[in-house]
Amino acid sequence: MAATPPRWFTETDDGHSQWYADHFRRLAAEGADLAGEARLVDAMAAPRSRILDAGCGPGRTGAALYAHGHHVVGIDADAELIEAARADHVGPRWLVADLSELDLAALGEPEPFDAAVLAGNVMAYVAPDTETQVLRRIAAHLRPDAFAIVGFHTNRYDVAAFDRHLVDAGFTLEHRFATWDLRPWNDDADFAVSVLRMPNEQA
Repeated sequence: MAATPPRWFTETDDGHSQWYADHFRRLAAEGADLAGEARLVDAMAAPRSRILDAGCGPGRTGAALYAHGHHVVGIDADAELIEAARADHVGPRWLVADLSELDLAALGEPEPFDAAVLAGNVMAYVAPDTETQVLRRIAAHLRPDAFAIVGFHTNRYDVAAFDRHLVDAGFTLEHRFATWDLRPWNDDADFAVSVLRMPNEQA
């Protein structure tokens, strides 16, 4: 684990990871729609893309993308959530790693990705002051002209700060919406879904 632990470990109670995994298992058993984030990523990605599910938790988004035919690698710092993903969703590769120190080549995944998704307030739960570094490590694993989609509640992570961090990490903000089903963005929205793009080396 990184020297400064993610907020997920410092701002949640003991047993929260198990509760979180069980919560989504219950929702899935009840037939809830858990694939909204994945539908947006799938709509933007080419068939059989290589997709990084960064901060994957128990794997619901990555599993849905895998079901659409993509090659998926899911990463989370929480070993308990990764264990749940491995138990519930066979197919993607689920790995324990801290996003601020991400080095997938060292974990046997040297090939760059066509897209990345950070759903479920991932950026609000990383360690304080590592936001730019997390985005840099994500960017380092993407192909030129690849995209990343980041979603978070605006009361957990300031949008203006995020915009500074994404530029410092080498991304360009391409689109912003208020929901994963593409409701128009407005400054009073309580949620932000941002589409980031890596520079095209040929541009």
